[in-house]
Amino acid sequence: MIRVLVCGAYGKMGREVLRAVHKDNHLSIVGAVDIKSDFADVGELIGVGKIGVTVGNDLQTVISETKPQVMVDFTSPEAVMNNIRIAIKNGVCPVVGTTGLSEADIAEVEGLCAKSKVSAIISPNFSIGAILMMKLAQETAKYLPNVEIIEMHHDQKLDAPSGTALRTAELISTVRGSLRQGHPKEVEKLAGARGGELSGIRIHSVRLPGYVAHQEVIFGGLGQTLTIRHDSISRESFMPGVLLACKKVFTINGLVLGLENILE
Repeated sequence: MIRVLVCGAYGKMGREVLRAVHKDNHLSIVGAVDIKSDFADVGELIGVGKIGVTVGNDLQTVISETKPQVMVDFTSPEAVMNNIRIAIKNGVCPVVGTTGLSEADIAEVEGLCAKSKVSAIISPNFSIGAILMMKLAQETAKYLPNVEIIEMHHDQKLDAPSGTALRTAELISTVRGSLRQGHPKEVEKLAGARGGELSGIRIHSVRLPGYVAHQEVIFGGLGQTLTIRHDSISRESFMPGVLLACKKVFTINGLVLGLENILE
């Protein structure tokens, strides 16, 4: 059994991860952490009755007491880097779904993994369908290079654009490079109306109640458009990818960025 600790246990994603790990025959919940903890039993938190694992409020203390092998983190951009540092320092492999990490953050994690000989997986999206959307978008861009991205999330999401949208744009740019799109004399009458931009790709972020996580990648060509869309209707959609990462993280070397790199 692989010993798993979950950070952000009181959050919606944290609870979903706890449920999924609890049901998996190859994984075991040994610890959980949340800064808002009132030391509830994990089992009562996810509706299965007491299992004897308490949600703590200090990551280092919980790691020392429970000796996990993997730390799953769905917390916040402000907290995630410190959690990763603590995990790697203690020889615990991070599996991170928290978005908002900068290029400098990623470089730091890569260096920490190399120095400590600890592996880690960071992915902006753990949904298998979303990964396929990104791979299909990357392939399509070879033939239809003009593209824009619309991502839609719940109104409590902290970062914009989403990590998935940024990753999609990065993958597209590897096959088509940077490309100026639209009219060269285009004028924004309202600042930000054309969205953010990465390598010439416009990214638009929608934040509304009722959404979970959704994305459209719209390609335009002569007399035609092609739309690739993925919808996460429930947070359960991310769980197969999270469980896979918990098991695969021991088979890789250093940092792997993106779930697509461990699917095959």
